[in-house]
Amino acid sequence: MDDLTELKGADRSLLLLDDDGALRSRLGRALEARGFQTIQVGSVSEALAAVAESAPAFAVLDMRLEDGSGLAVVDALRESRPDARIIMLTGYGNIATAVAAVKAGAVDYLSKPADADDVVNALLAAEAGGSPPPPENPMSADRVRWEHIQRVYELCAHNVSETARRLNMHRRTLQRILSKRAPR
Repeated sequence: MDDLTELKGADRSLLLLDDDGALRSRLGRALEARGFQTIQVGSVSEALAAVAESAPAFAVLDMRLEDGSGLAVVDALRESRPDARIIMLTGYGNIATAVAAVKAGAVDYLSKPADADDVVNALLAAEAGGSPPPPENPMSADRVRWEHIQRVYELCAHNVSETARRLNMHRRTLQRILSKRAPR
């Protein structure tokens, strides 16, 4: 079914929050071409003002911005409009932030650069009560392990000894893992 047909007659307002102006305008144009009425903002304060003025039915929010986190906007939007469908975008994709976004009320979490079709599919799948299709390129087992180690490391306030103890891992092994780049 065509995206425009699915949205016909429904509230198509969409808040697009991203501090990358080029990405924001490109994604905004693509979403408008698919039937959404976008409100584009570049900061958390602008997004909170837009939500206070008129809470949109949809939102695509960046996770990390210069003036705060997109999670603050999720909270404000959930208070103003509990039925809003929210997608989080981030260039810093990890399991801990994905869990935080979903717990806050986002319906999906996508890593940048996200394709406009992926964003629309996630928004409409949430609207239909289903879940979006599985990703074309899911994380490898090595990447999932690395993400888990990073999450525990963050929870232990970047204390290598405490992280190694909690992971039941030798401290030097953990240091070697932390010194390497993330696997693909």
